[in-house]
This record gives sequence, C-alpha cells and structure tokens, in this order.
Amino acid sequence: MARDIGIDLGTANVLIYAEGEGVVLNEPSVVAVDAKTDRVLAVGAEAYRMVGRTPGHIRAVRPLKDGVISDFDITEAMLTYFVNKLNVKGFMSKPNIMICAPTNISEIERKAIIQAAEKAGGAKVYLDYEPKVAAIGAGLDIFKPVGSMVIDIGGGTSDIAILSLGDIVVSESIRVAGDRMNIDIVNYLKREHNLIVGERSAETIKIEIGSALQQEEPESMAVRGRDNFTGMPETITVDANEIERALHDTLAQIVAAAHLALSKLPPELSADIIDRGIMLTGGGALLHGLDELLADSLGVPVFVSESPLDNVAKGTGALLEHMMKKS
Repeated sequence: MARDIGIDLGTANVLIYAEGEGVVLNEPSVVAVDAKTDRVLAVGAEAYRMVGRTPGHIRAVRPLKDGVISDFDITEAMLTYFVNKLNVKGFMSKPNIMICAPTNISEIERKAIIQAAEKAGGAKVYLDYEPKVAAIGAGLDIFKPVGSMVIDIGGGTSDIAILSLGDIVVSESIRVAGDRMNIDIVNYLKREHNLIVGERSAETIKIEIGSALQQEEPESMAVRGRDNFTGMPETITVDANEIERALHDTLAQIVAAAHLALSKLPPELSADIIDRGIMLTGGGALLHGLDELLADSLGVPVFVSESPLDNVAKGTGALLEHMMKKS
C-alpha cells in the first residue's frame, strides 16, 4: 500500500511529509547536471555542496525560481529522485500527493507543478496555496469563522494571507524573500567593501548575524571572499548593523505587502487579527528581529511559529489527511 505524501516544493529546499511519519526529507532544491550530456549527476544535499565549486561542464541548477518551476525537466528529475528515495510507493500503487504553490501563480505554472508531481509518481495530485498550508502546519485552526493571518517568507516568495472558514479571504504574494536577501548581502559587500562573495557565503552571513533591526551591540563575523580590485583572497569583518542596512529595502517591501493585505480586510476580520496577532513562518521567520519589525510597523502582535521551516510540509500532510477523511 502506498503512503500518501505532502511536498513543500520550495525555491531553496524541498521538504516531504510522509503519512504516519512526519517530515522525512529536507534537502536543497538543487540538481547538478553535466552540461555536455544533460545527465543528472547529483540531487539535493550532494548537489548543493557543488554550488560555486564545479568544473566548467558541470552546472548546479536550481530548477525553481521565485516559487515556480523555471526548468520543468530538471524539477521532474529532482522530484522523482526524492520520491523514489523515500520508498513510499506500494507494490501496485502510487501515493497521493499534496503539493503547494505561492498564491499569485498563473494557471500555466499551476499545471506545471501538478504535472511534475504526477510524472514523479503521484496517483492523485492536489495543489493548495502555501500560506494556507503553512497556517495549518503552524497549528492555526483556519476552519473556524475567525480571521487568522500568516506571513510565510520562503526562499523565492513572501506569501501573506488572512484566512477564515478554511479558505483565503485576502492574500498578497511578492517575489521578494530569502534569496533576494542573499543577493542584497552580495551586492552590499561588493559596494561597501569591494569584496566578491557567492550567494552561499551570503546565506551563511544572513543566518549567523542577519538582523532586521539596528542593535546597540551588534555581533560581527569574519567574511572571506575575493578582492574586487586585486582579485586576491581577502578577509574582512562585518557586523549585524551592516547586514540590517543591506536588507533594509527588501524588508520594507515585505512590510508594505503585509500593510496592503491588512488594508483590504473587512472590519470584523481586522478586529480578529488585532486580537489574535500574526503568525510568522518560513525560513525568513528566523531572521533576528523580523517579528519585532513587523509588529512595530503593523501595530499588531507577531509570533514566530515553533518550527517555521517545517510548517508548510506538516501542513500539506495535515491537509491531505483532512481531505482523505472527507472523501
């Protein structure tokens, strides 16, 4: 008997929830391809280790961009690899798959995601929207007649939704999130320190000392890269306040999108959000001080969910189980 699975098909990571087991896979959304033969050489964590370190004929490809499929064949190969690795298929049966997407995708993008999951070995494939699924995974009861608000900041998109009675009332989705923050840091270091670093290094800086607020005693860290003028290896020290300056404009865009969503709400739901607050989820939720920045800017309490990286994957599993009971 096949076990049903939920897939968080993220720009940065793929997480898979297996029925009865919880989250069983969490690997980077990266595929290493031989450019000469188009053969897939490695997938996931193994391919991620190759990013920025490959010989000329090997490409490390991220097949998703801004939350949607940019390379269909490679996405299909990646999903097939992960599904086969989990061994969730039965002798004669395939698993049902719940997969999710940003709220602003087109019908063509929606069909591409479903088709990739079917080709990877899904029997029936269901697709739902990321902020709704994240809210369920974060433990919010979205099926009651009260408003719940979630801000889900992933790798490619920031999805904002207000939910009531099991569905999205208002949503905003912008293609500005964790990956953009990494690029902000790369550009800042080049502009201010003449240091060239890769996006992997920028992501490490963001995780280690990234901040959404200026601090009185900022943490600092050594950063290695290449001097833009001499081309030689160079090490500099940067602190959290510099990283806040680098991220400032991107964070302002996320705050503006949340403002816009709140401005479209009926008064009764606005009152619910003021009472219940906003749930912050996704990898971006881990950025130091982001909950405070949002709370100050929006005038509403903001809470970081217990396991922001797993919420979408857990939500896909819970929603799939909910649907199977009803059918």
